[in-house]
Amino acid sequence: MVKVRHIVAISIFILITQFSSAKAQSSKGVPWTPEKEKNGNSLFVLENSIGTKVTIAEYGALLVSIETADREGNIGNITLSYQTEREARAGGVFGSVIGRFANRIDGGGFTIDDTFFPLDTVNAKTGVHIHGGKNGFHRQTWSGLHGVDKEGAFARLELKSPDGDEGYPGNLRVTVTYRLNEDNALRITYEGTTDAPTHLNLTNHAYFNLSGKGNIREHLLSLTSEQYLEIDDRNIPTGARLPVEKTPFDFTTEKPVGQDIEAIARDGYDHCFVIREHNPDGEITPFAILTDPASGRTMEIATTKPGVQIYTANGFKGKPFPKWGGICFETQYYPDTPNQKKFPPSLLRPDEKYHHVTEFRFGIEDPPKK
Repeated sequence: MVKVRHIVAISIFILITQFSSAKAQSSKGVPWTPEKEKNGNSLFVLENSIGTKVTIAEYGALLVSIETADREGNIGNITLSYQTEREARAGGVFGSVIGRFANRIDGGGFTIDDTFFPLDTVNAKTGVHIHGGKNGFHRQTWSGLHGVDKEGAFARLELKSPDGDEGYPGNLRVTVTYRLNEDNALRITYEGTTDAPTHLNLTNHAYFNLSGKGNIREHLLSLTSEQYLEIDDRNIPTGARLPVEKTPFDFTTEKPVGQDIEAIARDGYDHCFVIREHNPDGEITPFAILTDPASGRTMEIATTKPGVQIYTANGFKGKPFPKWGGICFETQYYPDTPNQKKFPPSLLRPDEKYHHVTEFRFGIEDPPKK
């Protein structure tokens, strides 16, 4: 079970200590400065009355930054972020929405109704397709709008993916809605429809660092997950679910992320954990709490998906972020689901609607006693 720490919600702490500075909830669109190019896209900035601010870009439906308060009330960015659109276009997947299929697909493609669909972008040596391909959703410009309603400030982005896009069948339409509410939670809602059977598995690839600097080895993590997926040397699931008990993958009792990180063969975590309480009917389930003892910031994560790929930035080399400089919680269907009959299915048919919700709930620990 997740160990529940005594957390004071940021809303209570900030409103008590800085009540006079509280602002109304807001949403606005701005150019992604300092870019002045003709093809520059918009940023959408969401802010609640507590002072938490979330910035989203049309390019890649990218979660550019999340700014929250620490235990002293100081606002700081807790994600690893691109500073400009040019940097994002030249970079990887920091904060991007991943699609059509997050994570890996083996065998160069998949079979639907006895028809094999080869995927366009496949590693020639391993036969693995990853994150929707070279021109996946993280490399495309979405169409966005923003506003404020009774549920909070929001930005909604839409993308149309044509039949054959990266080899995937069906004309697909997807929307992603980021919503920041007064309970200091960022809810991401993913929706999709298709005119032909296809596989769809969307996630966000944000790297979190609740300190805003250094690495995440001293961050404390607790998970409800009692199993993780066994993988081969290409990071493809074998189909086996292994128990976390008495292994470096056991976070059922809270521990520092870095406590066993060097015992992992891949020099860090890049594994899919099974979310024990997953509800196939769509109920959102809390499964993780991340805490930074230095800043006091906390983040609880809940989702409707059956798994979460946890990645600890093992390949970072200090330009611009250090090794283990962030941690990803990519809520999703399991890797290689299209080729694994025993996994929860990711197949979307024309008479169905894809719906997935993940929520990041921000808070602080009690301030130290004097």
